[in-house]
Parts: sequence; C-alpha cells; structure tokens
Amino acid sequence: MQNLWNDQDAQTYIDQALAKGQPADLGLRVYTSRIIGQVPDLVLHGGGNTSVKVTQDDGTRIIHVKGSGWDLETIEAPGLPAVYLEPLHEARHQGRLSDPEMVALLRKNLLEADAPNPSVEALLHAYLPDTFVDHTHSTAVLVLADQDNSEEIMREIYGDRLAFLPYVMPGYDLSIAGADLFDQFPDCQGLWLKNHGLFTFGATAKESYDRMIDFVTEAENYISAKGIALPGPEKSDGSLNDTLRENLQAALQNGASPFANGIALDFRTTPSIRAYLSNPALEEISMRGTATPDHVIRIKPFPMIIDENSNEGTILAAIADYQQKYSAYFNRNAPNASEPKVQLDAWPRIVMIRNVGLVGLGKDAKAAAIAGDLGEQTARIINAAEKIGRFQPINEADLFDMEYWSLEQAKLQKK
Repeated sequence: MQNLWNDQDAQTYIDQALAKGQPADLGLRVYTSRIIGQVPDLVLHGGGNTSVKVTQDDGTRIIHVKGSGWDLETIEAPGLPAVYLEPLHEARHQGRLSDPEMVALLRKNLLEADAPNPSVEALLHAYLPDTFVDHTHSTAVLVLADQDNSEEIMREIYGDRLAFLPYVMPGYDLSIAGADLFDQFPDCQGLWLKNHGLFTFGATAKESYDRMIDFVTEAENYISAKGIALPGPEKSDGSLNDTLRENLQAALQNGASPFANGIALDFRTTPSIRAYLSNPALEEISMRGTATPDHVIRIKPFPMIIDENSNEGTILAAIADYQQKYSAYFNRNAPNASEPKVQLDAWPRIVMIRNVGLVGLGKDAKAAAIAGDLGEQTARIINAAEKIGRFQPINEADLFDMEYWSLEQAKLQKK
C-alpha cells in the first residue's frame, strides 16, 4: 500500500483552504480524504469516511465529517459538513437513539441547515478524541476481518496497537460500541472492526493517514508471508460474446424487471475472477454474503450463477430460481425485523458465468460498473480468504438488517 502523502501537495491544500477563509486542518482533511479515496483497495463506492475536529475563533468545537453521497476521491469542503460537537457528546449517555433520531440529532446541530447528512458513523468520529479520524474497507483487511479467528489474527499482526470490535451494525450502536472500546484502550492507534473494516486516528492528518497506510500494509504483508497472492485491481482481459449478452439482456428485461426501461451490463474477466468462478464450492461460497456489510445495498446478498452456454430460456429459469431464493431469504428474516419491511425487487445485480467472468447489472452504465467493481474486489478477497482459512462474513440476519436498513436505503434513493 503506497503512501501518497506529499508535503508540497499538502501545503497547496492548506493554502487553498486559507484563501477561502477555511481552517488549515480542513484543507488537510480534504487532501488526505482524496488520497485515500483514489485507491480502490482502500475504499470503493462510498466504503469509507473521514473527519476532522476544529476549534472556531469563539472557542466552539465542531467536527467536519464526510457527508452522505460524497465520494472521498473527489470530495471538497462542502462534502464535509460541520456539526457542533458538544451536543453530540451530551447525547452519548442520555439513552439509546434510533437511527432516525440519530440523524435528527446530527441535522439539528449542523452549522449549515442545507448541508448533506453526516456519515452514519459520524458519532463514532465525534467520540474518538483525536483530531483526525479515517475509516476504510481495505481489501487486505477484509480478507482477514472476514475470518472466524479475526481477533487472533489481529493480535498476531498488531499486538495492542489496535483494539478489536466484534461486528456491530453501522449507525448509532456501532458509534457507542466503538467509543466504549476506545475508552477501554485509550492508547490504541486504531479500531479493527470484524467483518467491516478499519479506523485509524491521530493528532495530525499525516499521523492518521500514515497509520492507515502502515496498518493496511502490515495486513498485506501478513497475507504475502503465508505465500498467498492478493493482487491489486485487475483489468478485464476478455469480452462477453454477443449471443450471451443478447440473451442476458432479453431475459433480465422480462416481466416486472427493475431493468424494464433500460439495462447496462458490465462484463469482467480477470485471472482472479476466473479462479473464483472455477472453485468447485462456488455455489456455496457465493451464498455466504458480502465482503463488507454496505456492499449488500448495491449487489444484493448473493449473485446469480449461470453457465457459458446458457440461452434465454435457461437464463429465465435461473432468474426464477434466484427470485425464489431471494424471497425465501426475505421471508426468513423479515419477521424478526424491528419494524415492518416490504420486500425489495428480487432481481440480481451480479451474474456469474462459470469459468468465464461476471457481469455487473444496473439501470445505467455507472450502476453496472459499481456492481462490476464490487464483484471483482469480492473475487480477490474470497480467493485469499479461503486460503487463509474460511471466508466468513456477517451472518444472514445481520446482512438482511443492513440491506433493509432505512438509512442505507436512503443512499440509493438519493442516487
């Protein structure tokens, strides 16, 4: 994991912030957010957030935290809405908040009423005392975080430099659990979130960023030392044959499809994807869940699998089977939800073609590319995770809670 910090670039961002009447630390926060966001193996499509705490001229403490809907790679100062810190700290010990209540608390304390919603993990950023906080879903970290013995692995690599948090659903509960964990281990330099990702923090932008890069590099080195390959993002080296593409399009736009008014197909085939698709246990492994929880809102809890010689009829049969499985998944979990749920569409977002490649599906090219990116990363994660031990993401009930979480659904509705 290359460290992209450059003193000259950092000073440029400071100068630009000061010229706009903004704090120097906000300029640095934009800078390190961008150099994190431009690395796919750190964050993909919203999979991370950042923050900085600032003292205003009158002594008031505020936090700038990534706003929902903003991309770290291209973020600007408006994408880091400012929130008053004191009311957030006052709310910490006043009883549990529902996620809508948490959002209301954050919005009530925005400095600018028309600012975007702060990240769902904003409270955890607020409760960690360091000035800068970074959070990523690194590919290498997920290989190790998605193991049953994830804590043992973390201890072996990092000792007590990181504190371990068992899986907790993002939002209010994670914020409180993470803050309580830090209070127990105030000398730690980051939080290792099982099945989720990594938090680092520091007094300066460079310290927090350096820790993130160093910790991810150590995870990569741990995997490499075991003789396990974890390649970086790979470019597709083949194309989908026209007949299969036409058959897929016809079948996927059939009936009450969410793609009835248009569909885009993003085909990927790489050495890692082909290795994953040739796994004899593909059907079982692919049903275990997504590599990190928030992927489920973009690619569903599992893919659809077909053969390379599938015609429109066999693809329609595969869709029917997928819909049956998805409805069964919904019916198993909806009765246990904290509020009534209405089933989302039961159509896949990734199609895996055995031994050939995968196809990301979307209503437009951007949505299809996002699904393709996540599918490609997932293949690399699972290949390595299965060699480390066993790829074991969050359980089905937790995955369902994430897919049907009102705050996560709001992200898609906005897009």
